[in-house]
Amino acid sequence: MLKDITPGIRLMLLSTLLFAGMNACVKQLHHLPALEIIFFRSIFSIVASYVALRRLGVAPFGNNYRLLISRGSTGAVALVCYFLAIQHLPLATAVTAQYLAPIFTAVMGIWLVREPVRSWQWVFFALSFGGVVLVQQGGPATPSAGPAEPADLGLVYLGIGVLGALLSGLSYNAIRKLRGREHPLVIVFYFPLISLPLAALGCLFHWQTPQGMDWLWLLVCGAFTQGAQVAMTRAYQLERLSRVAPLNYLGMFYALGLGYVFFGENFGPVAYAGMAMVLLGVGLNAWYTSHVDARSASLPPAEEVVA
Repeated sequence: MLKDITPGIRLMLLSTLLFAGMNACVKQLHHLPALEIIFFRSIFSIVASYVALRRLGVAPFGNNYRLLISRGSTGAVALVCYFLAIQHLPLATAVTAQYLAPIFTAVMGIWLVREPVRSWQWVFFALSFGGVVLVQQGGPATPSAGPAEPADLGLVYLGIGVLGALLSGLSYNAIRKLRGREHPLVIVFYFPLISLPLAALGCLFHWQTPQGMDWLWLLVCGAFTQGAQVAMTRAYQLERLSRVAPLNYLGMFYALGLGYVFFGENFGPVAYAGMAMVLLGVGLNAWYTSHVDARSASLPPAEEVVA
């Protein structure tokens, strides 16, 4: 199994770890408006990306403007949808909706980047997502930060969460299509380039000045975000979408560990059963795609195959 861990898989594992750290920072900054956190982390990312690109001698704005703007805009709106879902739904519900993104990514990749999803992979996707649902059902209760939403309004925000997952799938497919066309940092640069003005507009209506340690948490959040975006972008460029997208589910394990250590969150046996399902589904998908790809590579070209 270890020989199946390619550079793309390692980068995606690193990305999920860094995103989990980012989520922990966001949790620590729960008293600040979500769009304000996006605003500050976008500033960090846009400055870090621009400086790095100038040092590398790479044109920051790239050449494939349509795809780059598509990646940046879908990613930015997806992030806003995700934060809105977190603010107005139980955390378990919002996170479960977001975990539809790897499935949307693989399914849309069939048409957008011509990467088929094999029949057994659907089974592995279902196994992993079923495990996510069990983890959320068996996790600690998360009290609402405010009054309960009306049922109809709750459905609206659930739809917003699913829309965010769908837009994330489009964003990841745009990254895949940019493989070999743009430097990974150029692709990362377009995310804050578009999310910054969107977040700034929201901050005009709801602003709360960070105090004391908030500034440190915002800085760490920005650093985690930048590292995660670079690692994820490179992973999607190196590997098939259906191979690396399900690895996003492993970020749940990082999040659970951080929640246990830093926030005192404990989980029941149902959650642990769900974790096992996630790990099994992701592991089987990685093993299956690796062996099928290796077998396909060893076959002679179609015109050389005889009955």
